[in-house]
Formats: sequence, structure tokens, C-alpha cells
Amino acid sequence: MKTDELKLSGEILADIYAGKIVKWNDPKLVEMNHGVSLPNLAIAPVYRAEASGTSYVFTSYLSAVSPSWKTDVGANTSVKWPAGAGAKGNDGVAATVGHTRGGIGYVENAYATQNHLTTAQLRNKAGNFVKPTIDSYKAAAAAGDWTGASNFAVSLIDLSGANVWPIVSPTFILLPKDPKDAARSANVMKFFDWTYKSGGTIASQLDYIPLPANVQDTVRAAWKKDVMAGGQAVYK
Repeated sequence: MKTDELKLSGEILADIYAGKIVKWNDPKLVEMNHGVSLPNLAIAPVYRAEASGTSYVFTSYLSAVSPSWKTDVGANTSVKWPAGAGAKGNDGVAATVGHTRGGIGYVENAYATQNHLTTAQLRNKAGNFVKPTIDSYKAAAAAGDWTGASNFAVSLIDLSGANVWPIVSPTFILLPKDPKDAARSANVMKFFDWTYKSGGTIASQLDYIPLPANVQDTVRAAWKKDVMAGGQAVYK
């Protein structure tokens, strides 16, 4: 199968990992993939055997789109998977899928891109099938409610938007609002300010995306307002 030829929905993914859809020629998959030849072959879901942030993001998505998954399995770095086999790390999942007939798994985008893995389209909240691309990740980041989220802890899972990829997660940096070492805290913020100004190209080269420019400005404003030492802002 060609990359991004297969179309999936979150509900179908949840049913696959729940052991409810077990064949690639299941009527739900056939209906969603007109013109694609799907074999009478058992589906072999593969998941991360160890606790991982990737599993947390993936199960958070399944919980968002499938009420039964949310109730029966939930979202966590490690869950009791109803079906499939575990493998360690992105490389373990990819290798197991590659060596298993009918295999399907999940890995982070950078690993999939750099290792030329076969990926699928996914139906988003708007009902559109989107490919896992830098542009669809940027669309998710732009759709996030950054100002409404407490301490910028925004969720980018299953957001509205025509071109949004529904499984995206930001990486967080935690800074104390009342640091014991003001100078060190200021240097940390200066470093991350530099990454905002100069790290976008590097992030893109590594198959990640930078924060939207308006979000970067909002974060800088929060540094100056909230991260205090002796009543004075430590970042300038």
C-alpha cells in the first residue's frame, strides 16, 4: 500500500486497538476506502510496551473520539491495551509492524518521516481526511486556545479546522514563578527566547514545528509578568 493511501477515522482506530475491528476488509474500512484493495487479513495492532508520552498522546486522542475507549481504557502513558502486541520505543514499534503481516502502529512524526514509514490519512473533526504533514500540524497549533489554557497547557487533540491533523501535542517547559535563583531563571528564559527567535528553522529540519509567532509573544509577556524575583521581573 502506498503512503497516505489508507484512510482511517479515530473511531475506527479505537475499535482496532480495542479488538473490535479485526480484519482489514472489515465493512467499515472498505466503506471508508473506496477504490483501495483491502485484504482479508487479520489486523495486528502494535503499541508501546513501556510508558511513553507518545502513548499518552495517542490514547488521549482515542479517548477524545471514542466514548467507549475513554470509559474502558482511558488515556495515560501506559494503559491496559485490549488487543495487540507491545514493542519498545519508536524503533521497536516500527520494526514489529514492518515484520508483521497486517501490522499497524503509532510513532512520532519525526521518526516516521526520517525512516520513510508508510503513513495513513486521518479524518479530522471537520470531517476531512488529512495527511500527516508539517502544514497540518501547524494548522493544529494555530487552532489551539493558547490564551484560554491555564499556564499555556493547551491541548491540541482533535481540534476544529479544515486542515488540522487531530493528533498533535506541544512540548512543555516548566519554570517556577518564584525562582530561588533569579539569575539562573533569567538565563533559562533568555535561552528559550533565543530558541523562539532562531530555533524555528532547526525545529523544521528535525521535522518538528515552532510555536506560532503570536503564541511566542504571549509567552514572553507571561515571563515578564509572572516570573518574579524580589518583586521584579527577572526576564528582560
